[in-house]
Amino acid sequence: MRYWLFKSEPDTWGWNHQLAKGEIGEEWNGVRNYQARNFMREMALGDRGFFYHSQKEKAVVGVVEVIATSHADSTTDDPRWDCVDIKAVQSVVSPVSLGQIKSHPDLGEMVLVKSSRLSVQPVSDQEWRIICDLAGINP
Repeated sequence: MRYWLFKSEPDTWGWNHQLAKGEIGEEWNGVRNYQARNFMREMALGDRGFFYHSQKEKAVVGVVEVIATSHADSTTDDPRWDCVDIKAVQSVVSPVSLGQIKSHPDLGEMVLVKSSRLSVQPVSDQEWRIICDLAGINP
């Protein structure tokens, strides 16, 4: 299993929207960045990811699971763009802010810190464990 981080503006598609989709989940569509698209193409069923609220909140707020591998993005006819489907697994007990992540000595190399604008990004096993601990969860 691999780990990822999915960023979204909470006013556009927030954690509560994702939770409301339940077991059917939702396409993670609309991504128009080649690197983020390529990361989605690497995803496998059952991979887990952090759901991250960008903009004002800037925090990890939940955990999601990949429930459909890379396929054509339904929001465009352009064949270059793919997406995956994800479902909510659990909310965090304590949101983990970008400030906490940046100040943690073992998270300084995290993609979120180094390339904060990327909307879909990998998370290492160690980063996953640390953030889960900070969030008060054991998914």
